[in-house]
Amino acid sequence: MGKILRIGIDEVGRGPLAGPVVSAAIIIYRKIDGVKDSKKLTPKRRENLFTQIIESAVAFGIGVASSEEIDTLNILNATFLSMKRALENLFLTYEKKVGSFDSKGILLLVDGNKKIPELPYKQTSIISGDNLVYEISCASIIAKTYRDNIMVAFSKEFPQYGFERNKGYGTREHIEAILKFGLSPIHRKKFVRGINGVSLFG
Repeated sequence: MGKILRIGIDEVGRGPLAGPVVSAAIIIYRKIDGVKDSKKLTPKRRENLFTQIIESAVAFGIGVASSEEIDTLNILNATFLSMKRALENLFLTYEKKVGSFDSKGILLLVDGNKKIPELPYKQTSIISGDNLVYEISCASIIAKTYRDNIMVAFSKEFPQYGFERNKGYGTREHIEAILKFGLSPIHRKKFVRGINGVSLFG
């Protein structure tokens, strides 16, 4: 068997009240200084590393599952869907740039404690993988940067919710906007079903 293809996979956006869940998958050999869990980086540093990572990657892919898909499938299954889409896009890029690959030589390094179901590849799930495994850290930075940019774009369409600041997470500002304006089309309806002023702020 040829070289093992180590593919780091991570997701961002499981917890927000609005917007998609985004996953990234990456094959990368070049080491880039300063790469670590995306949540520990400033936005400016993360953007700089994002550019370096995508320029250095052998191949990468991004997968998105919408708020509608999250409501339909539940967040765990929507996360798996976004990861599968990220892998599909990575494989398309790899075949264009490098050529064919042996599926038996693939090793998926998945952040968290669950493996992606219904895939034929070897997998290792790694708790705190975005801190411990370089490829997963790179995937984390790609996913976080991409999702943040999506939410900034949504903030122009729905300015009343402050998405450019809260990225869809349940901050006090965001929840107060929901109570005042109701839900936007990108809110996860099942996530916000129980919101009311008493339970949150009483």
